[in-house]
Amino acid sequence: MSVNSEAAGLPEPDDSVAERQTDRGTEVPTARSARQASGFGALMARLHFYAGVLVAPFLLVAAVTGLLYTFTPQLDSLVYDKELAVAHTTGSSRPLAEQVAAARAAHPKGILVAVRPGSGDSTTQVDFALPELGEKAHTVYVDPYTGKVSGQLTTWYGSTPLKTWLDDLHRNLHLGTVGRYYSEIAASWLWVLVLGGLVLWWRRQRRTRTARRLLLPDLAAKKGVRRTRSRHAVTGVWLAIGLLALSATGLTWSRFAGDHFTQALDALRSHTPAVSASLSGTSGGAPGSHHHGGPADSDTAHGVDPKAIDGVLDAARREGLSGPVTIGVPQDHTTAWTVSQTRNLWPVGRDSVAVDASTDKVIDRVDFADWPVLAKLTRWGVNAHMGTLFGLVNQIGLAVLAIGLIFMIVWGYRMWWQRRPTRSDRRALLGAPPARGAWRGIPSWTLAAGVVAVAGVGWALPLFGIPLAAFLAADIVVGAVRRRRTAMGPTGMSDSAG
Repeated sequence: MSVNSEAAGLPEPDDSVAERQTDRGTEVPTARSARQASGFGALMARLHFYAGVLVAPFLLVAAVTGLLYTFTPQLDSLVYDKELAVAHTTGSSRPLAEQVAAARAAHPKGILVAVRPGSGDSTTQVDFALPELGEKAHTVYVDPYTGKVSGQLTTWYGSTPLKTWLDDLHRNLHLGTVGRYYSEIAASWLWVLVLGGLVLWWRRQRRTRTARRLLLPDLAAKKGVRRTRSRHAVTGVWLAIGLLALSATGLTWSRFAGDHFTQALDALRSHTPAVSASLSGTSGGAPGSHHHGGPADSDTAHGVDPKAIDGVLDAARREGLSGPVTIGVPQDHTTAWTVSQTRNLWPVGRDSVAVDASTDKVIDRVDFADWPVLAKLTRWGVNAHMGTLFGLVNQIGLAVLAIGLIFMIVWGYRMWWQRRPTRSDRRALLGAPPARGAWRGIPSWTLAAGVVAVAGVGWALPLFGIPLAAFLAADIVVGAVRRRRTAMGPTGMSDSAG
C-alpha cells in the first residue's frame, strides 16, 4: 500500500515540485518527471494513492488486532493454564461418562451440547448451553485422570474469553455488525493495493530492472522519498503473496463478500459436507440404550443418556477418528451422536461420523479426503489465516506479515509528507496527489473492458465497489467545481487538493 504519488512515469504536479534540499530529503525536478505519464500508469498511481490514504487506517487496525490475535494459543496457556492443562498425566483416563457427570454436578443448569475429550496434558471440556448465552456456552474443564473439575469459563465454540475478545476485536472492534464493515473494507482493498503497488514498482524499474533493484532496498539513496519508497515497495514485494492470501481468506467469512462466496460454493456444490445425524428409519432412536440404561440426570429429559458417550467415542475411534475430536450431543431421541475431528494442524483432520448410541454403530461418515476441492481450500485457508495450519511457523509468518504491513503503511504516509512542497511560496502540509484525468490516455476499448471488470468485482466485493463508486463520484464533482472556478478566473485554487 502506498500513498506515494510519484509512481512509475507519473509527472510531478506543478505545485508539488521542490528544489533539492538534501537535509529535508526533497528532490530536484527531472526530465522524466516532466514527461507525460502513460494513461494506465497515471491512473494506477492515482488509484493507489487515494486507496492508500483512505483505506490505510482500516488496514492498520486490522494489522494491529491481527497481530494481537496471532499468539492467542500462548496467551491462553498463560492466562487459563489451570483450566486448559492438567498438572499430572500419570495413570489412565477416567471413563468419559464419569467426567461428564462431574461437570454436570458442578454445573447443574443448562443443556449438555458438546464434549471435547482431553488427552495428554489437556483437560476435557464439557459445554452446557443456556438461553441467555446465545451462541456462547458455559464450558466446564475436567481433569481426565482424576475426574475432578478444574474450572469453568464462558466460551464461544470452545474459544476462551480472551481468544473470543481478541477475535471480536479483529473482526468487528466489538461494534457488532457495524464493526464488521471495517474488516471487510480492509480485506476488499488489500489485494488491490498489493497488486497495484507491484505494478507501479515494476513500471518504475523498467529502465534498470534487475532482481536486485526489485527485491532489495536502495541503500545508496539519500534520506528522503526515494529511500522511503524503496523500503515501502521492496517490503511489499516480499510480503505480496502472504498479503494476498490474507485478503482472500479474510473475505471468505466477511459479511457481504462472504455471502457471495458461500453462494458460489453452493452453486458449485463445493460447500463443506456434514454427516446425516437423522435416526429415522434405523432400529435405534429410543432414549438411553440397551447397555447404558437408566436415567442419569436432567439430560435424559431430552431423550439422551450421557452415559452412552463412551460407547459413542469408542465407535468413532474404531472407525479411525484419531486425535482431538468434538462429540456432539443430540437433543432428542431422533438424532444420532456426532463425532468430528478438530485437528487444525497440517495434515488437517476433519473426518466425522454419526453414531447410533443404541447400537454403537456408525450410521454415516464424511471424510475430509472426500470434501470438494474448494471446501478443502477454504478450510486450509481459514486455518492459515488463524495461525493454526502450521503451528508456530504459521504464527510467526502472520506476525511478520502484520508487522511488515504496519511498516508499509507508516512509510506510505511518510512519503506523502516528504513530497510536500517546501519552497517558501508553495509550502503545504502534505504532498499533492497524482493529477486527475489519466483515464483520457487509455484506449476506449481497454477502458470499456476495465469498467465492466471493475463493476463485476464491485458486485462480488461490495465494500470495494461502493467506496470506489463514492470516490469516483466525489472526484467528478470536485473536478467539475475546480474547472468552473478556473473558467471564472480565480487563481487561488489548485488541482492539488483533488
